[in-house]
Amino acid sequence: MNVNVTSEFGELEGVIIHTPGLEVEEMTPETAKRALYSDILNLSVATEEYRQLKGVLSSVAECHEVSDLLSEILSDDQVKKSLMKDICRMEQAEDIYPVLVDLEAKELSRQLIQGVPINRNNLTRYLSQERFSLWPLHNFLFTRDASMTIRDEVLIGKMANKVRDREAMIMEAIFNYHPSLKTKTINSEKPGVLSVGKNISIEGGDVQVAREDVLVIGTGIRTSTEGIDFILESIKSKKEKVRHILVQELPDTPESFIHLDMVFTFLDTDTCMVYEPLILGTNRYHTIHIQVENGEVTSIIEEKNLPAALKKLGMDLKPVKCGGSNETWAQEREQWHSGANFFAIAPGQVIGYERNVKTVEELNKNGFEVIKANEILNKEKVIPRNGKCVITIAGSELARGGGGARCMTMPFKRKPVNW
Repeated sequence: MNVNVTSEFGELEGVIIHTPGLEVEEMTPETAKRALYSDILNLSVATEEYRQLKGVLSSVAECHEVSDLLSEILSDDQVKKSLMKDICRMEQAEDIYPVLVDLEAKELSRQLIQGVPINRNNLTRYLSQERFSLWPLHNFLFTRDASMTIRDEVLIGKMANKVRDREAMIMEAIFNYHPSLKTKTINSEKPGVLSVGKNISIEGGDVQVAREDVLVIGTGIRTSTEGIDFILESIKSKKEKVRHILVQELPDTPESFIHLDMVFTFLDTDTCMVYEPLILGTNRYHTIHIQVENGEVTSIIEEKNLPAALKKLGMDLKPVKCGGSNETWAQEREQWHSGANFFAIAPGQVIGYERNVKTVEELNKNGFEVIKANEILNKEKVIPRNGKCVITIAGSELARGGGGARCMTMPFKRKPVNW
């Protein structure tokens, strides 16, 4: 399948997900902070909620699990040895390399995600307070961050926290070596690529493809300005006629503002979801428009806000307000639990958490039919052929992990949008 994404809302054809497993349970109150969690999830409840998301996605597109794709590329001995060498070197665990390369592909895939337990076969390891030689990837259910599809290429994330670096390495290997995925990867870490500084960080929750010629990118604690400059240099190198990058500054706190998709997501060709106080309100966080023509930056200007900047580019989007229009406390409460974080399976057809009642009500007021995921899975209702709808999944547990439906999905193929 040729990888291609030219919008956030074109009809979904292929997506990569990761059903949470034992890596989520391998966490204690003491290690949760290191794992970038503010709470510990109940795996059995989270798994049932995730089943609804996967069920809906599988009903409309090719839906691939990271663990399956990883296992399939690890069946190639050369890929296995190369990837294990890189991972062990990066995580200073060269001593376990011989053990890992001897594992069968499926088991190795499991351990790379759920963690490689420490073998206490010498004094140092016996006395170590660590439980793992390679730590579990607690955040891998948020497949959005470690790689992002931009047109026919995949940009590999440069994670802001080292505990997530292995996720990016795994996703790069999948896109480089899996025979079913045809694409080119771009990685700021590779020798010979364009250098823009030492503080590059790029995560997929901050990168949104508005249109083939327009990217919208957030900059904050997870994606640095130098990370955006790297993307800018990559665009310049293509020397295309006109490309646009809209940059939205994000606050460092609270932690619910971790990525742009926690405060702004596309719903349709004419609609977007916004957290009003940050995206539409008066504040000190800049919205910047960078225009590139024929390999050169021709302008960098400040815009009023994202919807206003997009309107100038011919995308007139009606903002739907996370938490509703009337109560600031409801907006804050629902934004905290990913109330602005929606994933489109087609223009005007989106998935989000049912717990964000005010947000769902606001969508309904704006013409979106509300359908529960289980109603689709139980064949009580069908997704309307052309109508707008919001498909709600349970999120009492998943939302506590700090992400929503967009965070948990990595689309690699969408149909072009008929503008």
